[in-house]
Amino acid sequence: MKGHWKSAARALEKRGMGKEEIEEYFHQLKNLDMRRRRNLQQAEEFRSEIKKISREVGELFKTGKAKEDEGTALANKMREQVLNLKHKLSLKEAKLEKIEDELRECLYNIPNLPHELVPAGDSEEDNFVFKDAAGSLPRLSDSALPHWELAKKYRLFDFELGVKVTGSGFPVYTGKGAALQRAMITWFLSKATEAGYSEVIPPLLVNEDTARGTGQLPDKEGQMYHAEKDNFYLIPTAEVPITNLYRDDIVNESELPVRMVGYTPCFRREAGSYGAHVKGLNRVHQFDKVEIVQLARPENSYEQLDEMLAHVEGLLKALKLPYRILRLCGGDLGFTSALTYDFEVWSAAQERWLEVSSVSNFETYQSNRMMIRTRSKSEKPRLVHTLNGSALALPRVMAAMLELYQDEKGIKVPDVLVPYTGFKRID
Repeated sequence: MKGHWKSAARALEKRGMGKEEIEEYFHQLKNLDMRRRRNLQQAEEFRSEIKKISREVGELFKTGKAKEDEGTALANKMREQVLNLKHKLSLKEAKLEKIEDELRECLYNIPNLPHELVPAGDSEEDNFVFKDAAGSLPRLSDSALPHWELAKKYRLFDFELGVKVTGSGFPVYTGKGAALQRAMITWFLSKATEAGYSEVIPPLLVNEDTARGTGQLPDKEGQMYHAEKDNFYLIPTAEVPITNLYRDDIVNESELPVRMVGYTPCFRREAGSYGAHVKGLNRVHQFDKVEIVQLARPENSYEQLDEMLAHVEGLLKALKLPYRILRLCGGDLGFTSALTYDFEVWSAAQERWLEVSSVSNFETYQSNRMMIRTRSKSEKPRLVHTLNGSALALPRVMAAMLELYQDEKGIKVPDVLVPYTGFKRID
């Protein structure tokens, strides 16, 4: 067990957690677990004693001794003992429930242990370039425009209308911009279903249990929109409702991997975001995304991760966008992830990389929260591994695409999207 704690501590250090913080956490965790075990044992002793005395009372009645004066007095005394023990048991169970809640909350506040492939590092500057498929980065003419100016020129989307209706960060897509958005969604979904993913249309509002299941709570509580009256949360990603479809289920091992895909609008408060890097579609509060999700056997989940990487890469290749793949370092790794790869596309007008997809393996971190298990006929249930990835998030794909495909006459539509738009150019 000591070896396990040391291994976990080393993994958490890779995330940038200090030794004192880790030691304090483990001390709290061990203390709570010890208290839970002690109270659980005491509760079991009370139950055992209650059963024993109840059997003895039953025996008095069975033999007829309870009808005798001495037997009646003894039976009454034993009943009082049972009532007293039940009261003690009730108090003990309430205490045990409180300890288990504290233990659960303690576990909820610790991030997933990073995979051995996760590089050390404190920030996005330390991410490892796993693959650079951009080649020689394209250079645009001096007259080329960034995507937000192209949007104004060709009436593709309007942020001022969004402010009028809702507030900043809520674009309104119009005309051919709306058609191009719809075309990308349809094409992304079509490619996913062709690859064996089953399409799902989930709710856009989820309850607290669902948000906790995938780890959005308590980690990202401040980033989610909260409908307080009903205690519902607007989803930040389709991962949340789709993965929770299997919460508390036991999936037959022959059905794995389970592949699901869903398109949803996504809602993120993005509190504290500001500056040039959030201009235009770079960062918005509502955006469209197609998400792929898998439930996999633990022994081959990393093969499934490779499959998902290949799927996302295929989309970017077909769109002919310059891209690269990063393996996130410990300091930039998401709270619930064991290993994450980010896909970035090159914004030719802004001359910067834009993240368009994160593909992650969460191993048993989420399935343990949601109790998603699998078993074969001869095995006990065991936790599955959960995985998901953006395939793709639309705003930054749209931004990079508009900038790269512009020319003096307008904007060319990528060939793969023409059957879905019904037009080849925006002019």
